[in-house]
Amino acid sequence: MSAPIVHGGGITAAAASFGGRPEDWLDLSTGINPNPVTLPDIPARVWHRLPDRHLVETARYAARDHYRSGAILPLPVPGTQSVIQLLPRLVQPGRRVAILSPTYGEYARAFSVAGFTVDTVRDIDDIGARHGLAVVVNPNNPDGRIHSSDKLEALHDRLKATGGFLVVDEAFGDTSPEASLVPRASDLPNLIIFRSFGKFFGLAGLRLGFAIARGDILQHFEDWLGPWAVSGPALFLASSLLNSDVSAIARSIAERQAGLHAVLAGAGLAAAGGTPLFTLVADAKAGDIYTELCRHHILVRRFDYAPDWLRFGLAPDAADDARLAAALRSFDR
Repeated sequence: MSAPIVHGGGITAAAASFGGRPEDWLDLSTGINPNPVTLPDIPARVWHRLPDRHLVETARYAARDHYRSGAILPLPVPGTQSVIQLLPRLVQPGRRVAILSPTYGEYARAFSVAGFTVDTVRDIDDIGARHGLAVVVNPNNPDGRIHSSDKLEALHDRLKATGGFLVVDEAFGDTSPEASLVPRASDLPNLIIFRSFGKFFGLAGLRLGFAIARGDILQHFEDWLGPWAVSGPALFLASSLLNSDVSAIARSIAERQAGLHAVLAGAGLAAAGGTPLFTLVADAKAGDIYTELCRHHILVRRFDYAPDWLRFGLAPDAADDARLAAALRSFDR
């Protein structure tokens, strides 16, 4: 069994190493909206009963309109991690898998554990007929690279010619809607798109995502996940929030991104990439900066495969921007 991937979060472990109560730490290690949306009231019956079919269907129609998936009704899943682990079942044994890298590490782990040979490639043009499935995270985590819809559609067609699938992970797609491949999905039969719900709305603990693909693929996912995979409250919140005006959320994220960029620039740290929900910094002293921030009870994301990288998520407000700025000033460069 391969070792677990180290992700963002982990405040409890950080506090155990550097002290302080977990609730007093400033967690900038994830790419999640730091200001969760106001939740609507959830009727008691939604908590009381197993999630009836109408809750699922209402959420699917809301997701269709929000993500602009046309003829496809997105399938709600208990976090996209749940369906990442199902992907190996779609691939013919013996075929190779390509993952545009570096990116979210659970894709490579899921296929490696299932016995597939994984090619971590740097360019879309390195993906070809030998691959039974390819993964492109768009916008990418952690560097924020965006690939055009035309290039992804061409990749889909290459893979489809040999029975392969293209998985496009749009976990951070809500902040870059112009880059989404979802509006073209109904014309791309071997395409699978994953969308995260919790990142944009600041509700990662809800564990909710959506899969967008042709009907037989979604039916496989639904069968493999089993009945009542997504809770009634999660479905209810999805229906309500996806049908709402999200422009204020986008403006808030943009304001928080501007605050983070100002802090990083003031500390002499240059952005090496990112999305509106996080910024990647490359610095030769990244490890020392990480440790100094932990001493101030601020957690950012470091990378074992890129020791000069740090990923900074958004702080909730200007006061926490100032807290980060003060901690960075204390670092002797």
